Amino acid sequence: MPFDVVAYNRTVQKLLDSGTSFVTVTLIDVRGSAPQVVGAKALVTAADLEWGTVGGGKIEAAAVRHAQMLLATDATLPDLVIWNLQTDIGMTCGGEVKLFFEIHTQRGWPIVIYGAGHIAQSLIRLLLELNCHLTCIDTRKEWLDKLPDHFKLTKRHVEVPAETVAAQPTNAFFVLMSKGHATDLPVLAEILRTRNSPYLGVIGSQQKASVLKRDLRQQGFSDDRIASYFCPMGLPIGNNTPAEIAVSVAAQLIQQRDLQVPMIACAR
Repeated sequence: MPFDVVAYNRTVQKLLDSGTSFVTVTLIDVRGSAPQVVGAKALVTAADLEWGTVGGGKIEAAAVRHAQMLLATDATLPDLVIWNLQTDIGMTCGGEVKLFFEIHTQRGWPIVIYGAGHIAQSLIRLLLELNCHLTCIDTRKEWLDKLPDHFKLTKRHVEVPAETVAAQPTNAFFVLMSKGHATDLPVLAEILRTRNSPYLGVIGSQQKASVLKRDLRQQGFSDDRIASYFCPMGLPIGNNTPAEIAVSVAAQLIQQRDLQVPMIACAR
């Protein structure tokens, strides 16, 4: 047997349980001399070789680098490479190896939440039960610290939240629920200015929605961009407690994820 199936399955399950993205590398063919047998496997994460071997030495180092490159570039399709051990790997022995790279991305549905206040505290705990990856961004470290530590949650303490918009995934859903209008507006304007997101919501009352529209017009946004959001965010269910607003917002996020209709919303 070229590899330990039990150990392989155990390691794969550990990576899945921890939410770690990884690449399975399989040696599927050898021509000439090679320091492993066909069927050998290795598991590679962004950090290092996690388990197994496809040959050790320069072959393995090249395989690890290639797997980590696939993870770093957010590749999703499997990759097949054929390397000449002399010309491609720099080994003195002759031969050729064929390696198959299978990518297992654990990022899930990306949701970016600006603000870690009362509603966000409830919403994030609800969303952690789903297959998603959450990023919570706030200027208040003390509120971020109240959130649970979880492999599906990235907490970012920053001074200027709007500067983090460009770094978010192109398919990210945005929920803006920071400490007030003055902190929500710059993020909202930056998102509207730079991307068309599948979902964008801003928490606030009907009065806040009117003020947002006024301020966006003053910044030169077109009527089409301004009219693309609606109030309130969240399905029309429940009361105005943080927990029930969180349920209504989570329900709408799921609804819009499944519909995949570009929309911008403003919460009650």
